[in-house]
Amino acid sequence: MSFRVAVTGIGIVANVGQGSSDFWNGLLTGVPSHGFEIQDFDPLPYFDGNAKEARRCDRFAQLAFAAADEAITQAGDFVSDPTRCGSWVGTGVGGLDTLEKQVQVLSEKGPRRVSPFLIPMLMANAASAGISMKYGLQGPSETTVTACAAGTHSIARAADLIRNGTCDVMLTGGTEATLTPIGRQGFINMTAVSSTGISRPFDAERDGFMHSEAAGILVLEEWEHALERGATILGEILGSASTADAHHITAPAPEGAGAVRCMQTAIHDAGLNPEDITHINAHGTSTPLNDAAEAEAIVKVFGSKTPIVTSTKGATGHTLGAAGAIEAIAVILAMQNKQIPQTHGTNAVDPELAQIDLVIDKPRDWNPGPSLSNSFGFGGHNGTLVISPPS
Repeated sequence: MSFRVAVTGIGIVANVGQGSSDFWNGLLTGVPSHGFEIQDFDPLPYFDGNAKEARRCDRFAQLAFAAADEAITQAGDFVSDPTRCGSWVGTGVGGLDTLEKQVQVLSEKGPRRVSPFLIPMLMANAASAGISMKYGLQGPSETTVTACAAGTHSIARAADLIRNGTCDVMLTGGTEATLTPIGRQGFINMTAVSSTGISRPFDAERDGFMHSEAAGILVLEEWEHALERGATILGEILGSASTADAHHITAPAPEGAGAVRCMQTAIHDAGLNPEDITHINAHGTSTPLNDAAEAEAIVKVFGSKTPIVTSTKGATGHTLGAAGAIEAIAVILAMQNKQIPQTHGTNAVDPELAQIDLVIDKPRDWNPGPSLSNSFGFGGHNGTLVISPPS
């Protein structure tokens, strides 16, 4: 027996807005004046004002705590049995800021000055574990680390635990905070980052992504469990898929072969056909190879008349392991507002690419229907979610 998976809460912290309302407005207005970093983030409210406890969490976990707080506040009291409630929060890197600072401490002050909190702060599972402890969630608490697909894969695996009857509720999503000196320079030196400072998904002038940070958390809940407690259902996770390119550590498979299989498998998992899909939140990083492969994959799956496509990375930048989570939230907000945000930074689809129906210039009104959220990460990791409005 397969159970339905409702979304009953969403929470987000991103460069374009802290909180889902500000985030939505930011997707419409574009990159803020301060760029791709989150400004004026205060972690203390999410640690009950305890500065010592806040300092013992890396920034990537602090962001996840903030997003979880909003999502849980919206969802309401969902814990009927804590052993059937869990957390699954992905990240691409984990506590890089902590590691980088402690390496400097070791170098400058010696080994005895290295923090005893180094390991619990840098470990990739710190956010998921911390959320489970804060809210007393005694079911599965796990972490997926699949580069830029980590958020999508985490939501998919959490949904599976509900679909198969293991859990009633899962807190899930992704978080990332790698805007450190080493983190920045590593991506710059591999020529992944735009030299112009502009994210232009699918545009002829695209030359790389803009490195960013964020956290997105969703409350997923078994459908009847949500109805019984009177929760407001925001959307439904209909299906998902995960495939591997098995091709190259950073470059996508030729002709988007892995992405094609991933989208096709997700649509089949949802019990749908390609013609049922009305919208795609593309991975759309603004890198030459990724955008070309994804555009070709979309056309191969859907034909010349594609669903409506947008890349929210034009506004948010690339948040790595958080990307799939904040983009799933963007899909749900698009359904609530009956608008699809424009792809900021992009003037027109590159004529050298397979032609997709990309939203540019201004938001597009739509009648919400089943949608895809795509994530394709370094290592050849592909992930797709199928999300629908509540029905």
